[in-house]
Amino acid sequence: MSHIIAGDCIVDSSLTANDGFAKEWAKLDWDDVSLRINAKTPADVERALSSTKLSRDDFMALISPAALPYLEIMAQRAQQLTRQRFGHTVSFFAPLYLSNLCANECTYCGFSMSNKIKRKTLDEDEIARECDALNALGFKHLLLVTGEHKTKVGMDYFRRHLPAIRQRFSSLMIEVQPLAQDEYHELKTLGLDGVLVYQETYHAPTYALHHLRGNKQDFFWRLNTPDRLGRAGIDKIGLGALFGLSNSWRTDSYMVAEHLFYLQQTYWQSRYSVAFPRLRPCAGGIEPASILEENQLVQLICAFRLFAPDVELSLSTRESPYFRDHVIPLAITTVSAGSKTQPGGYAEGKAELEQFEPHDNRSPAQVSAALIQAGLQPVWKDWDMHLGRALPI
Repeated sequence: MSHIIAGDCIVDSSLTANDGFAKEWAKLDWDDVSLRINAKTPADVERALSSTKLSRDDFMALISPAALPYLEIMAQRAQQLTRQRFGHTVSFFAPLYLSNLCANECTYCGFSMSNKIKRKTLDEDEIARECDALNALGFKHLLLVTGEHKTKVGMDYFRRHLPAIRQRFSSLMIEVQPLAQDEYHELKTLGLDGVLVYQETYHAPTYALHHLRGNKQDFFWRLNTPDRLGRAGIDKIGLGALFGLSNSWRTDSYMVAEHLFYLQQTYWQSRYSVAFPRLRPCAGGIEPASILEENQLVQLICAFRLFAPDVELSLSTRESPYFRDHVIPLAITTVSAGSKTQPGGYAEGKAELEQFEPHDNRSPAQVSAALIQAGLQPVWKDWDMHLGRALPI
């Protein structure tokens, strides 16, 4: 793979001009988008709310400062669309952290290579104990998470462990370092259903500021990862930005919407999800460059539901119990619960090694009970192996 230096960013020269979403991203000027969002008026918001199918310009209006007074209307509309498309169900999943080894230096992550924490990669027996613990909690949908270390936690590691993990769960997703298209295709044959890959920020200078060493410095390799996923036929692709990293959560949100729109038009065979992570405390962490207040996060979630009625919207344990209990009924369709963000967290119960500190520390049963109290149906399993592709023996 050849690289060039563009400004402060490492760029994959094969991806910058004519390939994938990078080509569309190059047409979007960050400052121009920011100005257009902040220039939206109440009339623009009302026009968007009267539309049956929102344009990207309508989405701009709904995430603008002018839309905040319309939050109640947006919430009612978002809840109606969510019930129409998804019924009263909310799917549960759990993240399983396999390793906190990382070859990147990122300012906002507890796994960053310079942080003086104990490093651990789970072996076969430790993975089995984690799977037992998660099964006992009721989980059937699993997200595998690692730091980015392609030699020790790369394809060889995934080939060795993914099939056995897949046999224990109804669906399997990963959130690991970006891989090549043929590697994603291979992992699909081993039982992979979905991949989450968050750009962190779509503002290239800010991205360079926070990714100091390692392969994650390559902005465009990460940016075009969802293209490789679509071409590999991955069933579910998850998008998002880390809000608080750039100086404008609104502009980053709009970039996510542009990315989603492009992917839906290009790889319509895949389904998509959007998550809304905000910066949380971690070892060596930073202060947010922009604050996404809770009412603004509600605004953003509702805007995405109105813009993309059929897309799964996910809310993690980064948010407080109070916030989750009040927002999930509006527009959220997928949640994590009882999350442990360190290797061995479920079976061993260790508190050190965390990637970030969760805010909602309730047990899965407590979260489930709260949702039932709100009139929702927690879904622990909604897919069976025998109804899909065959798994390797």
